[in-house]
Amino acid sequence: MDSSRQFWEDFYRDKDQVWSGKANPLLVREVAPLAPGTALDLGCGEGGDAIWLAQQGWRVTAVDISDTALKRAAGHATEAGVDGIAWERHDLTESLPEGRFDLVSAQFFHSPVEEDGGRDKALRRAADAVSPGGTLLVAGHAGWPTWLKEPPHADVHFPTPAEVLEALALPAGEWTVELQDVVERDFPGPEGQAGTRTDNVLRVRRSA
Repeated sequence: MDSSRQFWEDFYRDKDQVWSGKANPLLVREVAPLAPGTALDLGCGEGGDAIWLAQQGWRVTAVDISDTALKRAAGHATEAGVDGIAWERHDLTESLPEGRFDLVSAQFFHSPVEEDGGRDKALRRAADAVSPGGTLLVAGHAGWPTWLKEPPHADVHFPTPAEVLEALALPAGEWTVELQDVVERDFPGPEGQAGTRTDNVLRVRRSA
């Protein structure tokens, strides 16, 4: 097992539940107005986004590098009464599910064990998987929470929407940039500290 896969296996095995189980708010905000179709959820974790998409009528393929995360996500889907989600293990720098999708979502696609250029490579693969007329939605953190005085990885760079767009290297004339946004939200600390965190979101649509 390579170091990246081992990291994420350990990450999920260390706790019975890592995430809230709810869909990411930026995904809900951006996808709720869209007509359901086929969706690819990249780095699905414990399945919150994939389950929400399926509940809205999307036919979802959800991928993660961690078998532990995928098994947990499938269990959560069963508990929620949701079936029909295809759960697949992929290292996104190397492979994606076959086919194209009306929506490809990459929510908070960050990794402390990313190899050089790995994230950009995975996102370019993601763009290739978007159907004509489909949407690529990329959301990520723009910085650390305001209450965190000593970040654990002070040298981490959080890409701006413009930097993500540049890294995607989308062919001219084939895509429309529909949204580049910066969103600040309340983000209290683990001991109740008041604070905020800022996120970036990029939404692009492939020409039909």
